[in-house]
Order: sequence, then structure tokens, then C-alpha cells
Amino acid sequence: MKRIGRYIIRGLLGRGGMGKIYKVELPAIEKIFALKLLDPDPLVAKLLGIERLNDLFFSEARTMAGLNHPNIVAIHDFDRHDEKPFYVMDFFANNLGTMIGESHRIESPSRPLAVDKALDYTRQTLNGVACLHDAGIYHRDIKPFNLLVTAWDMVKICDFGLSKLRGETFAGPRNLNVGSPFYAAPEQESNPDAIDQSADLYSVGVLFYRMLTGKLPYLGPDRARFRPASRINADLDEPWDRFLSKAMASDPQNRFANAGAMIEALEGLKRHWNEQKEKSCALPIQPPPPEHRCTISKPIRTAPLKVPAKEAGTVFGLDHLWRPKRYVSPDYRLERASQLVTDQASGLTWQRSGSGNCLDWIQAGTYVDRLNETAWEGRRTWRLPTVSELTTLLRPTPQGDQLCIAPVFDNTQRWIWSVDRRTFITAYYADIELGFIGWQDLSAPFYVRAVCDTR
Repeated sequence: MKRIGRYIIRGLLGRGGMGKIYKVELPAIEKIFALKLLDPDPLVAKLLGIERLNDLFFSEARTMAGLNHPNIVAIHDFDRHDEKPFYVMDFFANNLGTMIGESHRIESPSRPLAVDKALDYTRQTLNGVACLHDAGIYHRDIKPFNLLVTAWDMVKICDFGLSKLRGETFAGPRNLNVGSPFYAAPEQESNPDAIDQSADLYSVGVLFYRMLTGKLPYLGPDRARFRPASRINADLDEPWDRFLSKAMASDPQNRFANAGAMIEALEGLKRHWNEQKEKSCALPIQPPPPEHRCTISKPIRTAPLKVPAKEAGTVFGLDHLWRPKRYVSPDYRLERASQLVTDQASGLTWQRSGSGNCLDWIQAGTYVDRLNETAWEGRRTWRLPTVSELTTLLRPTPQGDQLCIAPVFDNTQRWIWSVDRRTFITAYYADIELGFIGWQDLSAPFYVRAVCDTR
């Protein structure tokens, strides 16, 4: 059993230029944490030197430990293992990069979010950024993968390896990039030491654009061709383009003065959006377009499978962003005086709400067992759904008057476990809100929506 200090390694969560992040367990209380260990890439170690990397790592840990804000990840421990420093923080299964489907090819399209969700995540991110700036800290690497998302839909800014204090200099090779391509402000790429708080606000602007459109705001590496977001997302109009243009202005002097000013403008945009929705919902709702929809083929698979990720797209009928290639047309019936939703098209009956709290995958199975033991709603045939069953619940991101349709299911259960596994330690789940299938570690905190065959 491998350990780092007193922590048992339960898996590798990721790696970067400076180190690796592990999922670990503190055995005394059996609690899961995320642990970052300084284990630099050989090229980075050669460019910066191990002493400088140690200084940067200590600085990152001190920065995180000195901050106390609900939108910034908290640090709980710091120590050394085999002469390598590490720190421990809360474990969160999801991050925004995974949720939108961003890959190492950042310029490739990603999954757009609903406008309300993009507004919410941007507001939370700006709240965390405001805390950093008040403490004289510039993050310099705001991007989707550095925004953790909790089971309660809270954004947590992480990865302060590139952050700097006001007045601090980088003291590294001038040819070493600071920040991530496409998200870093132009002045940060040319002179990372000269940036101020407006560089982080630029990154938040790109992030907001990405969430709203599923695309990057500029065409070409020189950022010469800006695409107004309203040309991509039909729900947006000129006020959105004005906000985004200001946030991502090439000249820092033309951006928002500070995070507070950007939050105030965002609140104005939210009010404008709510007025738009009210007007749209006052009109008759048009039926959704028939393209990319199909009738449900019966019978739908109910037996669990173990499917490697490279085969999942073919086996589950998913596109490159893990969404159904064709959305089905359900026929829901909400049974009176019960918590059941019956889909007459598929012959499936679902819990309308499901588990009230997040559970890991093992606990999810126990939850379903209890439903059957107590004959919940008079049935003893409940089961964890397969991916094939979960895909019948998925819909495209709502736009236009589709936003006005009242949901059939409880919106609380956003991430729902599947019975299908990817490996012995990971299982598939459905993101109901973004309409895709993903996979996560069995310890991830997701919800359960049990299913059974309609009688």
C-alpha cells in the first residue's frame, strides 16, 4: 500500500509541470483528500532549478492557506515526503474543464452551458477573484480546469502555482510561458511581471464566453478576429457583446476597473437576461425541432456493462463530446400522489427526485437496495440505471422558449450514477443539466435516480 506521509494513495488525479495531484485517504478517519506533491517535469526542473521550484511551491501553499473564502479551495496540511514537499486540500470530483468537455486541443468546441448557469459560475469565480485581489494576489491562470465544482454547485478556484503578489517578480526564464494559451491576457504573455488585476478579469471574460458559446472568442493565434457571442448563441444580444468586449479588451485600461465593477455589470446583464426570458415566456411555446431526435427502441439495456473509455462512444451511441448522437422523444406521465415519472415511450418508470443527498457509487447501490427492502412506492424492482437508460433523460442545452418549460424531474439530482463501470475503480454517470455522459471515481459524490420497468 503506497503512502505519501500518513496518507494512503488512492489514485492519480492529474499532473502538471510542477507536480502531481493524488487522491488520498487519511486512514484514521477514512476521509478522502486531494494531495499535491512537488514532482516537477524534468524540463521545468532544468529551466527553473529545484530550489526555485521549492520556493514557488511553498509560496503556493502559503497563498492558499492564507485565504478564507467559499469560492477558493482550502488547504489543510503541509509536509514533506522523501524530501519532496506536499500539501493537502479538499477533494472535489468535478472541475469546469471536464464538465464542458475541454481537451488539450483548447480551440476545439466544448459543451456550452445554459445562460443562467454561466452567469452563476462567472459570478462565483469573480467573487473568489475579488478576494484574491483584495489580498494583493493575482492568480494568472484562471481557466476551466482550475475551477473545481462541488456537489452543491459551488465554484472553488484552485492551482495557485502561477500566482504572484503585487510587486513580486517571476525570476524565471523569459521564454517560459506564464498562464494558459487563449485564456491569458495579451500583456501577460509578453510580460508576466507587469500584469495587474485586469489580467485575471480578462481570463474570466474568456471563460464566460466559452461557457456561453462552447467556443473561444478569437479566430487565429493573433486574436485579430473577435466573434461576437450573439452570432453563436441566439439567446444573446448586443448588451452581452458589449460586456464581453469590455472584459476582453486588448488594452487593460479599457477593461473593467476591478472585480467589483465587473460583478456589478454582470448583475445588470443578469437583470437584462431575466427581462428577456419573461418576454419570451409570455409567447406561445413552440415544439422543439425534430432534427437529431428519434423514437425509443425497445427493449433498452438493463444489464450492467464494463466498457473502456475508448469504446464508450460506440457502445453508448455518443458523439465526441459524449452527448447522445440522437436525442430520443420521451412521453412522460407524472403519476398523481406519487413521486414517480413514467415514460410511456421507453416503458421505464423513474423516481421523480431520487436521493436527497450525494452518495458514492457503493452507497448508491445500498440506497437502491433500501428502496426494494421497503417496497418504496409499492415496488421491489428498483435498480441503478444503465447508461442506455440514462441517455433517454438527456436533452440539448435549452435555448429560446424551451427555457420556459417546467421541468418534469427534480433539478436537484444533476449528476446521476449509472450502474455501468469504466474500470474497477470508476463508473459512468449522466450530467442531466449539460446533457452528457461522463465517468468518475467510485468515491465521487453524485446522486441516485432509481429506475424500474413500468408495470
